[in-house]
Amino acid sequence: MDFELVGDLTDIETIAAGRGIRDLARLRRLYGKGYWRKMKGSTRIRLRNGRIRFAEVHWYEAHGIGKKEFKRKRYLD
Repeated sequence: MDFELVGDLTDIETIAAGRGIRDLARLRRLYGKGYWRKMKGSTRIRLRNGRIRFAEVHWYEAHGIGKKEFKRKRYLD
């Protein structure tokens, strides 16, 4: 991850859940069984150079396991 989350996640939506996730087998192998969901939301992030931007981020999460593998998709500012 080449950024750090600075603010709270807002506008959270579920993109895919359960068997609709392409990487489900990999997620279960790495992090364990759970009801996995691919999520998206907006937040402020701090880039490596110190700059703070508002961006859309995607991640995977499962109950009891937590949020994993954040990815920056696009800047919103």
